[in-house]
Amino acid sequence: MDTRTTYRTAVVRVPAGPDSVELIDVPRRALGAGQLRVRIEAAAVNPADVWVTDGFFHSIGMIHQPEQTGLGWDFAGVVTATDTDLAIPVGARVAGMVPGFDRDFGSFAQEVTVQQDWVAVVPDDLSLTAAATVPLNALTAGQIVDLLGDGNGRHLLVTGAAGAVGSFVVPLARDRGWVVSGFARASDEAFVRGLGAEFVSAPSRGWDAVADTALLQEDGAALVRDGGTFVGVRPAALPTPGRGVAVRAVSVVPDASRLATLLEMAARDVLRTRIVDVLPLEKVSEALRNVAAGGVRGRYVLTP
Repeated sequence: MDTRTTYRTAVVRVPAGPDSVELIDVPRRALGAGQLRVRIEAAAVNPADVWVTDGFFHSIGMIHQPEQTGLGWDFAGVVTATDTDLAIPVGARVAGMVPGFDRDFGSFAQEVTVQQDWVAVVPDDLSLTAAATVPLNALTAGQIVDLLGDGNGRHLLVTGAAGAVGSFVVPLARDRGWVVSGFARASDEAFVRGLGAEFVSAPSRGWDAVADTALLQEDGAALVRDGGTFVGVRPAALPTPGRGVAVRAVSVVPDASRLATLLEMAARDVLRTRIVDVLPLEKVSEALRNVAAGGVRGRYVLTP
C-alpha cells in the first residue's frame, strides 16, 4: 500500500519559459465522489504545455492561479484507489487527460486524482508509454471531425497533417467519408501518404473543408471554398473569412467512451502513436525546450 501523504509534481509559479518550471511536493488529494487516483507511469508533453510555461494562456485571461499552475494534460498509469461506487478497479491500466487550463495540478506528476469520466482502460496490447500520447490529441482530432460531420465524398484539407493532432484527424475523417489531403512539409510526404491521405505541399483554394491543426488561422480559412467549412483549434481567436464559410473551433473535453475507442484504434495502429524520447520527470524543462524549438514529430514522454 502507498502510504505517501505528498507527491511530486511540475508547476509554474511565474511563467517565463521552460526553465521556469519547478518540481515541488504537494499534499495528496483526497478522493471525492466519482474519483480515482492514478499512479502515473507516463505523461506526454504537448505544445500547449510550452504555452503555459511562457505565459501565453495567462496573458489572454485563461489562467488565474494565485500560487502555481499545474503542467500536463495526458497521462497513463495504474489505478491505486477509487471511490467505492466506480466500475474501474484498483490495478487497472488507464489513460486520460486533465482538462482545462486554470488548475493547480496536472499530469507531470507522480500521481493524479481525477474523475472517472476523464479516463479509459488501456488495451492489454498497448503500452502505457504509447497510451499517454493518445488522449489530448486524439480526442481533439475526434471532436474536430465531429464538427466537420460526414464527408459524403467531399474534399477535406488537413493542415499540419504530420503533426500530433493532424495525423489523427486524417484516419478519423476518412472513416466519416471525407476524401482527405494533408498539407505538411515535403519531408513528411511519405508519412502523410501512409496515413491514407493525398499529399499537398502548396495548397490552392477551393476545399470543401479545412481542418486547421497547423494554426494557419486566416490563411487556412482562405483555402475554403465559398460556403464551405473551416474548423480550427483556437476557440478564442476565430478567423472571419466571410463568403458564407462556416467557422468552428474545437475546445477539447474529456470523453471516456470515445477515448476507449481511440485507445483501441491506437492498439491496432489505426491511430499511429509516435514517441521521440522517454525522459524522467526531472528533465521536464529539457523536454519543453525541445518542443518549443519546433519541428518535433512525435511526443516526448515523461516518467516519474
